[in-house]
Amino acid sequence: MNLNDTDKNRIIELIKAGEKLPKEFIYKLFADEEDVFLFWNGRKEDTTNIALPFHSIEHIDEPRKEKDKAQASMFETDFRGRQLKGWTNKLIWGDNKLILSSLANGPMRDEIEKEGGLKLIYIDPPFAVGADFGFEIQIADETVEKKQSIIEEIAYRDTWGKGMSSYLNMMYERLKLMDNLLAKDGTIYIHVDWRVSYFMRLLCDDIFGKDNFLNEIAWTYFAFKRKTAKKFPQKHDTIISYRKDSDHFTFHTQFKPHKAEYIEKKWKKDSDGRFYRDDVNPTKGGTRIIYLDEIEGDIVDSVWDDIPPVNPVADEKVDYATQKPEALLERIIRASTNEGDLIADFFCGSGTTAATAEKLGRKWITTDLGRFSVHTARKRLIGVQRELQKSGKDFRAFELLNLGKYERQFFMDDLTNGKRKAKEDLYVDLILEAYKAKRIEGHSTLHGTKAGRFVNVGPLDVPVTQSRLMDIFEECKQKLYTQVDVLGFEFEMGLTPQFIQELKEKGVSVTLKYIPKDVFDKRAVEKGQVKFFDVAYLNTKEKVKGKTITIELTDFVTHYTQDDIEELQQSMRAGSKVVIEDGQIFKIEKDKNGIITRTVLTKNWFDWIDYWAIDFNYEDKKEIIKVKNDKGETEEKWSGNYLFENEWQSFRTKKTPTLEFTSIAHEYKKTGKYKVMVKVVDILGIDTSKIIEVNIK
Repeated sequence: MNLNDTDKNRIIELIKAGEKLPKEFIYKLFADEEDVFLFWNGRKEDTTNIALPFHSIEHIDEPRKEKDKAQASMFETDFRGRQLKGWTNKLIWGDNKLILSSLANGPMRDEIEKEGGLKLIYIDPPFAVGADFGFEIQIADETVEKKQSIIEEIAYRDTWGKGMSSYLNMMYERLKLMDNLLAKDGTIYIHVDWRVSYFMRLLCDDIFGKDNFLNEIAWTYFAFKRKTAKKFPQKHDTIISYRKDSDHFTFHTQFKPHKAEYIEKKWKKDSDGRFYRDDVNPTKGGTRIIYLDEIEGDIVDSVWDDIPPVNPVADEKVDYATQKPEALLERIIRASTNEGDLIADFFCGSGTTAATAEKLGRKWITTDLGRFSVHTARKRLIGVQRELQKSGKDFRAFELLNLGKYERQFFMDDLTNGKRKAKEDLYVDLILEAYKAKRIEGHSTLHGTKAGRFVNVGPLDVPVTQSRLMDIFEECKQKLYTQVDVLGFEFEMGLTPQFIQELKEKGVSVTLKYIPKDVFDKRAVEKGQVKFFDVAYLNTKEKVKGKTITIELTDFVTHYTQDDIEELQQSMRAGSKVVIEDGQIFKIEKDKNGIITRTVLTKNWFDWIDYWAIDFNYEDKKEIIKVKNDKGETEEKWSGNYLFENEWQSFRTKKTPTLEFTSIAHEYKKTGKYKVMVKVVDILGIDTSKIIEVNIK
């Protein structure tokens, strides 16, 4: 420590006075560290160290065709051709900090280690670009851009409001957790652009060690070059790679075809039309003939100029703004893994890493905070399963996971230090503030009021039930209240439109609304940007013939609203906006004379639907979660829920924008009563489910 007594006394005086230390003192305090060290405001060395159980939302596995013994799949399958054993790929929705911590410290770590550990991590974190989380949705014949959700915007882009230090804090903790998970012989690739490339290199030197640096790759791509007065046009991203801490990491040299001008200049053609050249033979001191078709190609170096961005008309295009080409990920995966290795991407985006890994026979884990990102990846990965199944190739099942109620409990415990009463009161206040409602006292089931309607805040960790609604209804009837909004994270399956209509006919209008994740971010609440979506309803028609059943999707009802529609109309300039009002999407256009026209885009109920899926025997498989007890041992517990086995699905893609409304005929092996679950995901990425009871005779 390079401090004299005068310096020490001065530092003590400044700390007591609550004043900032001059930077020269900070440098002196760390003078015994390395010659160059990385320091920024708010840097913390500790990482989140919590293991939350993963909740399984959905299990997806396209049926495999029957094969003879010579063509047997590498998986054990059931009579439907669905995988029974072995690694199941993971698509996880949630905050990747909590996911990474739970992977590193929870029971799933054992599963990862059994597969040899994470051999490769590729991430493409946000660069504070406005379009990072935007995507396009198709409504009838119109294409509409949907901006990122508030929780995505707050979690990532708003970190830039505090400068680079907040971005470094966000990335530092996540990269340290990734380092913890990376196999000893693993490699990490980090995709960045000019905004953060130099910071990220220093950050990774600090975490992985500068001696473990491998490459700084320049991915140069075609871009329309505009004349700029101040600098050369920007035309490349940077991908930096580090090994874990061992010399025994995987690397396979990659090759690309030689350029035509090189072949024409350096190679000759023989009488058979084959390209060749005379080459010096160093061992024999003479020359030898080398044929072009006998060598692997041009060795790929650290400048990648042969992979273009995703073509607007390419089959892989999924209308995700930051989508990267599969060829880019294919090169990385082939270079740094072997077939059967486990890889991960913790900023999933449109699912390119997972899709490419599946096609190359690798296992994968991929995660994202964005609901629509995860939904886009789900559709894309089902498409990959279908493609591989059609060509007779093996593929793995994948499961859609989140941290569910455990994530909500963690947020509340963190706010209240686990004090139960304080947690209950703070939780209700938190939700009411986000909903812009006023707290009321003296009621047994009602917590607040908003615009003449009373408000009930549903439980933190269990669904809102029909019996709860009846208690709310009874209190409203007793006090002569006629309107109530019930807010919940989850709702019991039996809450049908008919039940809600019956309550309305008896004098109480009940509206069910989903509480979004955004409520746990103080900045989102303070900005008044948290949106509560109404619970939607779906209708189906079942046709049973013998032991077979088909399900027809017949209706989808939503009352989605957009509170600031009037404000949008007033502030709009010439042009158009897309808004939601009472379950309809309108395109509102304003001409130069100030005349506003409204065009309905959701002309049909099915214009709302992006995806629907069926589990023909919903309650045949319990959802088992793995938790570690006080002794550090893994225990399996039934969550009380059942696993949704995605047995049939139809969804929109760029290539096939239409839906099938009637399922395949499903045949039951035995007579009896079954529960069928139908799940719909709408164009905003919101899930709606329904359970149908059928009797097979």
